Amino acid sequence: MAKPSEIRISASKIAVRPDIESSITVVGNPNSGKSTLFNRLTGLKQRIGNYPGVTVERHVGTMSFDDKKTELVDLPGTHSLSAHSLEEQIAVDVILGRMAGTGSPDGILAVLDATNLYQGLFLLQQLADLNKPMVVALTMTDAAAQSGIAIDVDALSEVLGGIRICSVVATTGAGLENLRSAISELPQSAPPDAIDVWPVIRSAADKLRSASKSDLSLVECERLLVDGVTERNQSFASELGEEAKERLLEMRHELFVDEPGIAVEARVRYGWVRENLLKLQYSTPPLYSWRVNVTAFLNQPVAGTVGLFLVMAIVFQAVFAWATPIMEFIDGSTAVFSARIGNLLGEGAFSSLIADGVIAGVGSVIIFLPQILILFLLIILLEDSGYLARAAYLMDRTMRSVGLSGQSIIPMISSFACAVPGIMATRVIPNRRDRIATIIAAPFMTCSARLPVYALLIAAFVPADQIGFMNLQGLVLFGLYMFGIVMGVLTAFLMRKTALRGPKPSFVLMLPEFRRPNLQTLMFQLLGRVKVFLYRAGTVIFTVAVIVWALAYYPRSEIIASEAQNQRTIAAYSLSGTQLTSEHERIEHAASAAQLEQSWLGRAGKTVEPLFRPLGWDWRVSAAVIAGFPAREVVIAVLGTVYAVGDEADEKTLSGRLQAATWPDGTPVFTLPMVIGLLIFYACCLQCAATLAVIRRETNSWRWPVFAWVYMTTIGYGGALLAFQIGSA
Repeated sequence: MAKPSEIRISASKIAVRPDIESSITVVGNPNSGKSTLFNRLTGLKQRIGNYPGVTVERHVGTMSFDDKKTELVDLPGTHSLSAHSLEEQIAVDVILGRMAGTGSPDGILAVLDATNLYQGLFLLQQLADLNKPMVVALTMTDAAAQSGIAIDVDALSEVLGGIRICSVVATTGAGLENLRSAISELPQSAPPDAIDVWPVIRSAADKLRSASKSDLSLVECERLLVDGVTERNQSFASELGEEAKERLLEMRHELFVDEPGIAVEARVRYGWVRENLLKLQYSTPPLYSWRVNVTAFLNQPVAGTVGLFLVMAIVFQAVFAWATPIMEFIDGSTAVFSARIGNLLGEGAFSSLIADGVIAGVGSVIIFLPQILILFLLIILLEDSGYLARAAYLMDRTMRSVGLSGQSIIPMISSFACAVPGIMATRVIPNRRDRIATIIAAPFMTCSARLPVYALLIAAFVPADQIGFMNLQGLVLFGLYMFGIVMGVLTAFLMRKTALRGPKPSFVLMLPEFRRPNLQTLMFQLLGRVKVFLYRAGTVIFTVAVIVWALAYYPRSEIIASEAQNQRTIAAYSLSGTQLTSEHERIEHAASAAQLEQSWLGRAGKTVEPLFRPLGWDWRVSAAVIAGFPAREVVIAVLGTVYAVGDEADEKTLSGRLQAATWPDGTPVFTLPMVIGLLIFYACCLQCAATLAVIRRETNSWRWPVFAWVYMTTIGYGGALLAFQIGSA
């Protein structure tokens, strides 16, 4: 049987492709510029997958230099080798060569933030103990100079055991060629000299290693001594025999007595950092004093909170103001294209499929791409600039009042784009109660899939009036986003007071400096999100649109068709000119409405209509909402198809068709109370199969996704019922 060390070496060889000469892990603190640097080094040569057995994403890229190809693996950010969350555990396992299928890295690219050496040097000490080839990328040197921080790179290299250090500015590309050269030479380089920061723990680790008679490394033994046998280090704790485990307990008591090992380590290692910072770092006159003043102003609770709400309000104003001209162009082009295709193909099932099913269904969703792009762009800008981290800091007190911490605000803000990555981002929350409460609250945040529904209804039924400098439509959209936030926070509060009772969590956050977002990184992220949206539009929504068209088109009633033909014949005898044309259009629309009502979709809508009639929904709205439960953005495609096939088909846009929709007695379906209720329903209801699947995966139970679906659907139905009944009364 192969020894663990042999298995790890073999895995390393398997993990690297034949054309790749080495595999280097990219390690650093969160917000250290690590991902921006990774994107710069690898360009478009990247692939994303999941680590085996977990849902944490694995970002792998290829860097080329002098005909050498090096594989770079971008690890989740971590502050130390003592993991406190799932993502940190993944990073530690990969660094130690214990992640199945990835192998042991040939070297380490350590990313060190020049504006925050105090925090970064703690991790670098631990990495230096690994005895692996390592190069340090000193990032954000421009931001450090602007803040009045100068660093002696040669002295830094000396105190780190001779590690090669490359100063870079990832946002501009300065210093990247030197770094690429260092990375390509890394596998052939010698490991740095050991840094004798804590000789006591190194000696104890050596004794534990001898007592265990296993292939544990000195660093793994150090982690066992500092952290003890925890859930996070079970992978290498299991290699200890019973005798070695007893010896481990004795040694931990000798080293730390009754103090936590991690507290002693922090005192020793940060003491070394403070001592050496005097040799490494000195102050210079800041280049831009306004940066310090702005940072200090925005870090104040009142000013920062007001600024946060103002920034978010501007974001949602921009979603409408900037996107409207492009949306109108797409909407008009889609209507013209659909009409021309219909005329070209003539009457019949195939013509209706293309014009009313594919173009009307998929086109009704594509029209919202400009708004989604603008929303994504602005959120990415806020994230890369360091502003979202301050949002977490500012909201910590508010979150603690509902039993959560500022750590929960980042997953919630991420859920504005999509609840799936937002829920996955809860892995950084160590406490399980807080994590589950955040997971249940996250789907209330207004994701991009809700935006098309909001935009359609707001544009159709809310006037574009100006209230001061605010647009009324943008104000309503901002209100819906705030409503989602309030509902999410209230949900978390109820969860923490009932099923998830427990002590309030602590929260520690390293605030990054404000920095200029990198255009290349921004475009990478924006392009990735556009691909996801278009993929859903081209697959899920296309499929649903075709299915809904078939359900709305078939079966065809010969009786209705014959009656329509008789009416056309009678009209031809008694009318002429424009009167005849107008009468023919009326007959066609009435026949289309009658055919739709007796179709499979019409029959299904009629069946469920009594359930939703108290909400003011007719059978068409009810059928669209039911069809949209797998993915809420599908409802737009369904409405686009249903109303294109039905009697409002003469209207050029979907908004016009909704405004023209009536009950049999001629009263409008979409009244203001009904629209408000529909908006509340979509703000609360959990209509996303992907979100339910990821909740199941992250909680490892069907209990929580079922609870979330029932809870949110009940609130959505109740809110829509109250809005319609009270508004109508």
